[in-house]
Amino acid sequence: MEVPRKPPPIILPKPASSSMRPQGAVRRGAIKNTLKERLQDKSNGSSEKDDEVGEEKLDSEEETASEPVYLEVIGTNAGPSMFRLPSQDSFSEENTVSEEVLAEEARKKRKEEEAAAKERAAQRQQLAIEELVQSEKNYLRMLHICSVNIRSSLQQLQPPLANLDSLFLYVEDVMEVSSRLLSLLDQKPSGEPLFLQTLCDSFLSLSSDIEAAYKEYLAYYNQISIVENNYKQKEALWNEIVRIIKASAPEVNATSLSFFLVMPVQRIARYPLLLQTIQKHTDTSHPAYRLLEKTAHTSIALNCRINEYKRFREVADKYKKTETLTIKDKINRLNTHSIAKKTARFSQHLKHETGIKPKLVDEEFDAFEGFFNILEHGILVLLENVETYLVHLQRFLDCKTEEFDLDMDGEKSPICFKEITTALRQWILPTFEKRMRTLIHKPLCALRDLLVGPRNLIRKRLDKLLDYEMIESKSTLSYDEQAVANTYRTINTLLLNELPRFNGLALQMIWSMLGTFSCMHKDLAADMEQLFQSFAQQLPHSSLHPSAFWEWAESAVFESTKKLQTVCQNVEDTLNAPVVQPLSPSSQRRLKQLTDKHGSGKIYQVASTVVGSRDLDLNLGRGELVAIISEADTRGDKRRWLVDAGGRRGYAPSSKLIRYHQAMEDPPPSPHLIVPLDVTGKRRHSYTPESQPMRVVRQPYLQVMAAYDFTARGNHEVSLRAGEPVRVLEPHDKRGNREWSLVEARSGQRGYVPSNYLSMMPADARPPGFVF
Repeated sequence: MEVPRKPPPIILPKPASSSMRPQGAVRRGAIKNTLKERLQDKSNGSSEKDDEVGEEKLDSEEETASEPVYLEVIGTNAGPSMFRLPSQDSFSEENTVSEEVLAEEARKKRKEEEAAAKERAAQRQQLAIEELVQSEKNYLRMLHICSVNIRSSLQQLQPPLANLDSLFLYVEDVMEVSSRLLSLLDQKPSGEPLFLQTLCDSFLSLSSDIEAAYKEYLAYYNQISIVENNYKQKEALWNEIVRIIKASAPEVNATSLSFFLVMPVQRIARYPLLLQTIQKHTDTSHPAYRLLEKTAHTSIALNCRINEYKRFREVADKYKKTETLTIKDKINRLNTHSIAKKTARFSQHLKHETGIKPKLVDEEFDAFEGFFNILEHGILVLLENVETYLVHLQRFLDCKTEEFDLDMDGEKSPICFKEITTALRQWILPTFEKRMRTLIHKPLCALRDLLVGPRNLIRKRLDKLLDYEMIESKSTLSYDEQAVANTYRTINTLLLNELPRFNGLALQMIWSMLGTFSCMHKDLAADMEQLFQSFAQQLPHSSLHPSAFWEWAESAVFESTKKLQTVCQNVEDTLNAPVVQPLSPSSQRRLKQLTDKHGSGKIYQVASTVVGSRDLDLNLGRGELVAIISEADTRGDKRRWLVDAGGRRGYAPSSKLIRYHQAMEDPPPSPHLIVPLDVTGKRRHSYTPESQPMRVVRQPYLQVMAAYDFTARGNHEVSLRAGEPVRVLEPHDKRGNREWSLVEARSGQRGYVPSNYLSMMPADARPPGFVF
């Protein structure tokens, strides 16, 4: 059997298309193209030598792939013939080696690129940190130039600028918190790895102080602009201000104060941008990345709270102002919109009062408002009491009793009294009064003025609540309705946040002032004790035993109290002495009319002016005559009498009405004391019926008696019976009115009686047993 021969190799031509290429050649070409593209795109950091080596390798592989490929026919009689690449195994080995080399080179390139990217990110991070620190230093330097150099120069202008200090009201607070931030950042150099953590810790620790300083400055910035615009209205003054600004800061091209004063507004908004830039160039694997992310979010939230506070302040400033408008101004403000708005509010209020529509209730706000009302009432009452106290203290200081001559010269007690009173009036009490006005009265007045703002906001909230209730149920709101809803929510939120704080601070101030008031009285008592101790040895009872001294002091005070009560009673009787005014013709006609209609027993006279304060009350003048219709009102109140004022009927207080004693048509002559013209000397206080010599005849001795019954209406009068003899002490009252006489009755009681109720008769006709 013949063994089959091996067939000769078949030479295949070079494939015309890529689809006929061997698999290894196609793969190597694709890898070459890919690597070329990567080398072209990411050539930073790679050397030219590596590029040439890569090109040579790729060319050699391409030439190898383009050579003829010899195939061997493999076959036997038992099966079909097959073609096999003679170098297929070598191609596979070369393929594997090339892929590994290329993968390793790609990994190296990636590592180099990542390292370069990290280096560039670190550089940008460092630049952002340096920008934050350096810009903070420049910002603080500019504020220092504005608040120190420019301000000091502006203060030297003549005449002084109005509201100059208000321009720099909160700049010092902003500068203080900025300098604190820089001092914390200067503790470590900015190039250290842990500086980023120091930056974040510093900002977070000062975030509350930064917010407190900047929110007040931003809320007040509108007032700064108003003041500066007022300066611009005066051209000569503004030119002088610009000259000072350019001379104080020649390195910057500033032509106005707002160039510097707007910097805090811009700075607080730049913190989030700078921190976010640092975060952008910080790797997430950095130890301080989480802290930096928290710091960036804190800065954003801080700006949001400041903007919200500024919006609240603008609403509060708009509605808390109290406008003093005349009737003409109010009429000029009326228009169709305002009338429709007020009508809608009134309709909504009526629906609440009648129960047609329920009222929106906020229990939390109602509790705050109730406490505010109690606090307001307490502040006003306390202020009124303090003012009354100061008035009484001033009256005591004005009454200089030590200057009076007591006719007790040489005695120790009056001398000590004068010296003590002088010391009290000249040093101790004036100092006490000054402290009282400074520490108590002035703060209370300021606190009273501060109550106006919350009170106006509470009232405005009620108006806005009525507007809000009318649109609350609507699903879609117009632009104006949305503005109304936002205004109500803003005022309500503002009051819920600020009213408890105001109540707490106001209550704290009241407690502090009360404590100060107590301490001031304690100091006053100590000063007075020290003063009295210096005179204690000079007093007559200083040598007594303490128990005996206190017994003497109590008895002396008791006796002095009785004497003082007697003096007070005498003064009261003197002040309450009756005053009878002569009747005018019209009053006489009214008297006749009332007497004819109601009788003489119902006629009363008004003792003091009556001003009606309730319905059906009459306004009556002093001395006016009225007739009593009923001694009680419809409710049985006997303090209000129904009177007839000659056509007008109404109520008058019974305490201001006194009975009118109508004189007779021919009243008896008044027993006035007649003093001869040729007699001089002291006036007698008792009626002495001595006969006085006349030119022709002698006047007989007369006795004074009561001609009519008289019932006393007060402690200053005395009751008499007709025919009762009396002694005339004074033929007039304390005011010189001769229609009343001071008499002494048989019982020894003294008081005033009408002079026309007395009559004179000869001494022989006086009743037996009555001897003066």
